[in-house]
Amino acid sequence: MAAPPTPSGAAAPPPPVAPCDPMLIVSSSSRSDLVPLVDCDVKNYLQGRGEAKGRSHCSQLLSVHDIEQSILEGVVYVSVYRSKEVFNIMFVKLLVVFALILASCRVEADNTSVLPEGFVDAAQRSTHTNNWAVLVDASRFWFNYRHVANVLSIYRSVKRLGIPDSQIILMIADDMACNARNPRPGQVYNNANQHINVYGDDVEVDYRGYEVTVENFVRLLTGRTQNGTARSKKLLSDAGSNVLIYLTGHGGDGFLKFQDSEEITSQELADGIQQMWEKKRYNELFFMVDTCQAASLYEKFTSPNVLAVASSLVGEDSLSHHVDPSIGVYMIDRYTYYALEFLEKVQPFSKRTIGEFLQVCPKRVCISTVGVRKDLYRRDPHKVPITDFFGAIRPTRVSTDRINVTLANEDDFIFDKDKMVTKKPFKIVMESQFPSELFK
Repeated sequence: MAAPPTPSGAAAPPPPVAPCDPMLIVSSSSRSDLVPLVDCDVKNYLQGRGEAKGRSHCSQLLSVHDIEQSILEGVVYVSVYRSKEVFNIMFVKLLVVFALILASCRVEADNTSVLPEGFVDAAQRSTHTNNWAVLVDASRFWFNYRHVANVLSIYRSVKRLGIPDSQIILMIADDMACNARNPRPGQVYNNANQHINVYGDDVEVDYRGYEVTVENFVRLLTGRTQNGTARSKKLLSDAGSNVLIYLTGHGGDGFLKFQDSEEITSQELADGIQQMWEKKRYNELFFMVDTCQAASLYEKFTSPNVLAVASSLVGEDSLSHHVDPSIGVYMIDRYTYYALEFLEKVQPFSKRTIGEFLQVCPKRVCISTVGVRKDLYRRDPHKVPITDFFGAIRPTRVSTDRINVTLANEDDFIFDKDKMVTKKPFKIVMESQFPSELFK
């Protein structure tokens, strides 16, 4: 039905009033490109231009003058129309949300130290693919016999545990086996009982005599060997290599003497290992040094994945173990003696750990204090097998191709049983290097 006509000259009736919506309403500025969001009274005012006054169902109404002034000045108005009940409900909801957030934060804080067991095991598992050993005796002259015995004993242990000669770089500054003062030519022993000849018949010395220099040692570590250097004299490690570096000789605060005529400093060692890391020449590195004030040699290390152990702290001397009266010199140093006593009990598939190895020489037997640095090492030494550095991983290649195998002739398997000689069972017996009961 059409609305009744309005009499001429009479005022137009006000538009119907929209009910107030108790919610947060924001009116924008008076820019023409924005559509203002206003509350019910402002909306009525814009529609009726002054007719929206005194709405009984709205609270905290703005006057017409205030609304006009606000729109002219482009001020953003926020008008909140909420009942008391709505406010209380929202307040309770906020408290519940806040409590849930606090509870979740507390649970997360409590669980930061508890990592999944699988993640921890994966982080502690070795990722190396091959092993290398660099063994250095930096001393010469007969009275330093024990230093040659030190390095040859470590050489024998790592070779027994599986590192091949092709991956062992052996540097010996003097040839004690052929020294004129040696009553047993061609032999070197590491204990007075003379139980095992650590020089043996298959020792491969890569750097001998005056070849053992600071320059050659640094070139070896960094891979900057001179042209014409034999392959056997190169450290051909890569990013998957676990490298063992063992040094023995005479040292002091921040240096190790070579040939009693030159020295390598702790800073030069740190720089060399840093270059190894930058060139991806190792995965993890175990630095082991037996000399006086040995801990000073690893103080400047900054490269990651380096674990270091030293036979003595700064200001302490590293002492010898025992003397052999028949040759008049000390046979072996204390720290290396007890380290090798531990290694002799390790087999290729042993579960002994590096953490145990770091504790082999307490002060009551070593007299000096063994120094350990593991802040650069990401794994827990007590979860690292000793064979990760003193043993070897043998590369295995799986092939799916067909392989032609030449079989022996049938006649080769025909023999006279009457003439067959009974063979004794073959068994390898590794004699102990260190009969400790002799020194108790």
